[in-house]
Amino acid sequence: MSSSQRFLDRLGLQLPIIQAPMAGVSTPNLAAAVSNAGGLGSLAIGAGSVAQARQMIEDTRALTDGPFNVNVFCHAPAARDAGREAAWLAHLAPLFAELGAAVPAELEEIYRTFLGDEAVFELLLEQRPAVVSFHFGLPTQQQIAALRQAGIYTLATATSVREAALIEQAGVDAIVAQGVEAGGHRGVFDPQAQDERHSTSVLLRLLTGRTTLPLIAAGGIMDGQGIRAALDLGAVATQLGTAFVLCPESSANASYRANLKSERATATRLTSVLSGRLARGMLNRLIEHGEAPGSPPPAAYPVAYDVAKQLNAAASQHGDSEFAAQWAGQGAPLAREMDAAQLVLTLANEMAA
Repeated sequence: MSSSQRFLDRLGLQLPIIQAPMAGVSTPNLAAAVSNAGGLGSLAIGAGSVAQARQMIEDTRALTDGPFNVNVFCHAPAARDAGREAAWLAHLAPLFAELGAAVPAELEEIYRTFLGDEAVFELLLEQRPAVVSFHFGLPTQQQIAALRQAGIYTLATATSVREAALIEQAGVDAIVAQGVEAGGHRGVFDPQAQDERHSTSVLLRLLTGRTTLPLIAAGGIMDGQGIRAALDLGAVATQLGTAFVLCPESSANASYRANLKSERATATRLTSVLSGRLARGMLNRLIEHGEAPGSPPPAAYPVAYDVAKQLNAAASQHGDSEFAAQWAGQGAPLAREMDAAQLVLTLANEMAA
């Protein structure tokens, strides 16, 4: 039996296809549709309250008997720096003025970290989703052990050999090997550390033979041919995000969808301007303004995200989406518009061709 088949059997999957847990885009309907089609659907609960997380899990469970993944953010709490935040607000002030909006008087750490969040930890132990995944780092080994003891399969994102080693040492079940092509936030543990920005294929080859854990390829995979190539390079499964954004079950808004179907999709940028951490999205005015020569560094994550969201909210009142975080990977021009079940079937047919 192949390592990929062992992985699929362990989770009760038919296909080596995981829908990425995209905060703000993935929904119970999307996760359930992917799981019902034989893949692994995913929810991202790091951007909401405990009550919202509970509701998302319960809604997904009502729509599928299949396994699904619940993802949490394990970032270090923001290092608040009043001077840095003031400089960033001053830099963005002309954009707020252009929209007739006031510059925020104060900023909040809008996304809680799973680290030390006992309420979310207890929720996961209570709800026992088939899979729990970690992004931006790891919780304690005791929490990982408790989740596994509860019968939950665990995943964690690695962008480097060093992070993969830490994941294995912590007792996590499998590694999501995230290449630099991926849309959304890079899962680096330490944003201040050197980042080699390995491609998905290079990262897979570096990790194959260096870890005993199953590898899930993530980044730039948009079709069945890409899935097959990743499996040939040593992955047991693949994680696709941008490929699912155009599905009607996702919560992407009309502007996001229109841009992903346009020439805008050919220009993605890895930037910390939008949130304070490196993330890949379609180029827009906020990114250009924030990366202009002489720009100060953004506020820390997720404080900078609070500013960007407030700016986007003001712009949205004018029908302007030039300040929205529209995450997309380098494979964005290959995105296809079809319902999630049909996309999974299409991917499976391409993979087998």
